[in-house]
Amino acid sequence: MAVTTQTKQPKRAKQLSPGARRFGYVVAALVNAVMLYLVNVWPEWDAVPFLTDETTQVLGLVNASIVVGLVANLVYVVNDSKWVRGLGEITTTAVGLAAMMRIWQVYPFDFEGYSFDWDIVVRVLLVLGMVGSAIGMISRLVSLRADTPSRR
Repeated sequence: MAVTTQTKQPKRAKQLSPGARRFGYVVAALVNAVMLYLVNVWPEWDAVPFLTDETTQVLGLVNASIVVGLVANLVYVVNDSKWVRGLGEITTTAVGLAAMMRIWQVYPFDFEGYSFDWDIVVRVLLVLGMVGSAIGMISRLVSLRADTPSRR
């Protein structure tokens, strides 16, 4: 008598409906708009006690990162195909990486007077963010290439 074994198929992650995804994109765009407002209008960056006057040297790229994220999410509301999202993720990550690199160069923070050494924490987080962004961009480029139909 032959014994057969049946292997269980792994459960696939449940996909969100297009409406749920679009709602998420709208929420993300609104969060980006609020961040842009808080950084530039109220209470502005200079209300934060540990930011120095050098913060103005990084604001352009920080604002660009927020704006690119906002625009990407608005584009996803209209078209959230894999290819468009992949391109958007690469773009937002690249601009975010540029902003983190500029923040590293300028380092517009002054944590003097704090009982905890926040400098080391911020520098470690910046390095992790930059390395993670680079890895994420490479990974997304590879998966985007894999998703692109070959032309023969």
